[in-house]
Amino acid sequence: MPRPWRPIAILFIAIGAHPAGANAPNDCKKPLYLTFDTGHMEVAPLVADVLNRHQVRVTFFAANERTKEGDGSLGEHWAPWWRARAAEGHEFASHTWDHTYWRADVGTEQAPVFRVRPSAGPMEGQSFQLSAAEYCAEIRRAADRLKVVTGKAPLLLFRAPGGKTSPQLIASAQACGFAHVGWSPAGFLGDELPSESASNVALLRKALRDIRSGDILLAHLGIWSRKDPWAPAVLEPLIVGLKEQGFCFRTLREHPVYGVGR
Repeated sequence: MPRPWRPIAILFIAIGAHPAGANAPNDCKKPLYLTFDTGHMEVAPLVADVLNRHQVRVTFFAANERTKEGDGSLGEHWAPWWRARAAEGHEFASHTWDHTYWRADVGTEQAPVFRVRPSAGPMEGQSFQLSAAEYCAEIRRAADRLKVVTGKAPLLLFRAPGGKTSPQLIASAQACGFAHVGWSPAGFLGDELPSESASNVALLRKALRDIRSGDILLAHLGIWSRKDPWAPAVLEPLIVGLKEQGFCFRTLREHPVYGVGR
């Protein structure tokens, strides 16, 4: 039987009844891997507060996206925020520099070429082609910037914007040293969906019902189109509710497939 769902308000009350300390590193029988992609960043300070309060470490996939404040999510304005997250023990990986969406394979297996369309940067909204080497440079540019702003070497992982890939794209990225990380079916937390049709209450209920041990979870540091922000309204009761079910949170550095030493 699925665990009965309780409304957000009740789960918030439960927050105070649980210790903030993380589970012991070797006592994690039901791991989850919470990941955040960049977004407009308005909710980023609130997300950080929730994660710190509950001692949850996550993996951030970062691109230099447009933000509601500052010069881009990997710009100087947000650099202190990233440094603080590194000091707290979070992990980082590339989301491509200009949040560059793969659209199609247009080359050959011997000479891969990809049609892409970035949603940020000087070519925002325009379709053009990148060779495999140029696409790898897109991945590496974000990783290099993350190392500068965090002072910490990012994981040799990347997430394609929208999760849109092809076998050829993934193979090309692997050839230049980056493994692609998507998310689990139940790990899509729904913060990209319209709040009119996917309310915070409904998204919380679904996540608490469907998430299973080993899942990689996906959320964002702000979605422009969503009227009722998902974070922190859902994030905090979700963390509390999942911990009540015996789950524990780990970064992708500790993942059996994507972790260091894989």
